[in-house]
Amino acid sequence: MTQHTLDGRTEAELLWFRRRGFLQAAAAWAASGGFAAAHAQQRSNIVELRGEALLNGQPLRQQQFIQTGDEIVTGPDGHLAFVMGNSSFLVRQNTRMRVERGDTLTAVSVLRLLTGAVVSVWSRGNQRQVVMPTLTAGIRGTGLYSEVQEGGRSYFCNCYGTVEVEAGGERVLSRAEYHQSFWGELAPRNGRLLTPARAINHTDEEVEMVAALLNQRTAWEILGRKGTKDGTGYMDPQPHPLAR
Repeated sequence: MTQHTLDGRTEAELLWFRRRGFLQAAAAWAASGGFAAAHAQQRSNIVELRGEALLNGQPLRQQQFIQTGDEIVTGPDGHLAFVMGNSSFLVRQNTRMRVERGDTLTAVSVLRLLTGAVVSVWSRGNQRQVVMPTLTAGIRGTGLYSEVQEGGRSYFCNCYGTVEVEAGGERVLSRAEYHQSFWGELAPRNGRLLTPARAINHTDEEVEMVAALLNQRTAWEILGRKGTKDGTGYMDPQPHPLAR
């Protein structure tokens, strides 16, 4: 497995993609035609559900269909992978989030993350956002890791793709090939609310697995190589965009 750095997360949380149950569920999802087939046949869009999770305040069941507008809460042993339209999500333990409606019932316009962490992959499109307590990201087509730490400090990694990141009125256009990371600060650090971060708490392999639920590949899979996972965001050494 590729190098990764933990900060407030456990190794077990990052190894979900290795479980036989998930691998079997992901293979079955692909073989059955993915989201389009599930929606047409009125089947569940949940790829895997483990442990406790709530949907709009009620216990979530494997056979249910998650819709835009729904609120999802996972417990301390909860873990959820699902697909909505052209976006896919891995929801970690102790997470509270909402998926808001876009142009259609099956298109997500906003991932509103209140607590916890989510790995997500988004196909190309306009006017989508990840909204967190201290950071907002306007996304196009990309793979992301988003985490709200205790107290509300927001961590965001543009694993690959193009994203406009904003915190407290400070903005930067992030074009990443390999994990470009940011903090949305609770209070200014060195006079700034949007600051560079290391790449923490997520692996290449789990981003690859979430992308595969959409029958997609990550930027590094397409290029056939990887950079240094230091949060700067590039295959070849370059400064972080906030350091320029």
